[in-house]
Amino acid sequence: MNINRLDTSDLDFYTDLAALTAWSEDRDDEVQERVRAIIDAVREHGDDALIEMTNRFDRRDVTSIEALEVSAEQMQKALQTIPAAQRDALEAAAQRVRRYHAHQKQDSWQYREADGTLLGQQVTPLDRAGIYVPGGKAAYPSSVLMNALPAKVAGVAEIIMVSPAPGGEVNPLVLAAAAIAGVDRFFTVGGAQAVAALAFGTATVPPVDKIVGPGNIYVAEAKRQVFGKVGIDMIAGPSEILVVCDGHTDPEWIAMDLLSQAEHDEEAQSILLSPDAAFIDRVAACLEKSLDKLERADIARTSLANRGALIKAKDLEDCMAVINTISPEHLELSIDDAEQWAKKVRHAGAIFLGRYTPEALGDYCAGPNHVLPTSATARFSSPLGVYDFQKRSSLIGCSPEGASQLGKIASVLARGEGLTAHALSAELRIQSDDQ
Repeated sequence: MNINRLDTSDLDFYTDLAALTAWSEDRDDEVQERVRAIIDAVREHGDDALIEMTNRFDRRDVTSIEALEVSAEQMQKALQTIPAAQRDALEAAAQRVRRYHAHQKQDSWQYREADGTLLGQQVTPLDRAGIYVPGGKAAYPSSVLMNALPAKVAGVAEIIMVSPAPGGEVNPLVLAAAAIAGVDRFFTVGGAQAVAALAFGTATVPPVDKIVGPGNIYVAEAKRQVFGKVGIDMIAGPSEILVVCDGHTDPEWIAMDLLSQAEHDEEAQSILLSPDAAFIDRVAACLEKSLDKLERADIARTSLANRGALIKAKDLEDCMAVINTISPEHLELSIDDAEQWAKKVRHAGAIFLGRYTPEALGDYCAGPNHVLPTSATARFSSPLGVYDFQKRSSLIGCSPEGASQLGKIASVLARGEGLTAHALSAELRIQSDDQ
């Protein structure tokens, strides 16, 4: 098995690390143009363009837009007919995700100053959100829960879901998850055309205020191009995991944790960081042995060879420096005193504490969201959450006395900026001394 080996004591370590973890942000000109053409076609031809492109890209043969919409009855039927174990697992996961995100909900607040002036913040949910759920290489019912439930907790009035259905097949688990999560409308449309439909609307697909959820390069580019017309959550890159281990966790556990990301796709990145060289060798042996257990072994093998790494560090303090350089999407701290060490982590999408917390639990049912910042964007962004579906409006209500006092300040600043109308508008509210 081929996998990169690095050592933090090497002089060129951080240069080599940067090359390994770099994910090209260069936008392919051809992809940009194709996406732009798709968006323009949907804007101009609406439902007809969706039908034509869905038939072309997803091997469908539909003649009406109605054939692309899944009814609420179909979603409920799937929920009732999937195996009981799957239904129970989906409902248990949904309950945990809903409970966790309820803690994120922000409330309006306000206060009054001594002169009666009111200041505050009014929090309101989005009217309508669009969620994109991938449906190409695999089905992701967990993504339905992670995208739709925070919107529901936030109070979003309507959730529109889109997901490709190659060959017309929709995974029953995805349908069931949509029923559990309270998806209002579900269209089996994917790709850039689905993003365009959500952004601009068609005669059938209503326009939304924000689009969330991961997708391929065309979906990412389409989200980039429609941003401004609608909000988006993030431009996501390939999935990543960084596992830090002190050498005292079962190496087979660590190997499988690394493989849990490598099996996503060929561009996924799995990295082990440890001060124990012998342990690193044991994990490497377990990776080789465990690959044959995977249905997607070829994908995982390519991922490990292209972007995976086993890194020898000096000690755990050295590991912390590497963590904050990589800023990983998923970080496992499979070490003693993980909670204390986590306080040294400044950049990570999600932190998994201790030896008994594999990242896979976070993907499905722990509670926190699995839509996370990738490609080092954890330096400035956060997991998807309820706050992504809420807006904040400032409240300012001046009393006569407050307007007079603030008017004096505003007048000086406005005249200093040369904005006379601003100054005069404020000065008209200034009370005379004898009032």
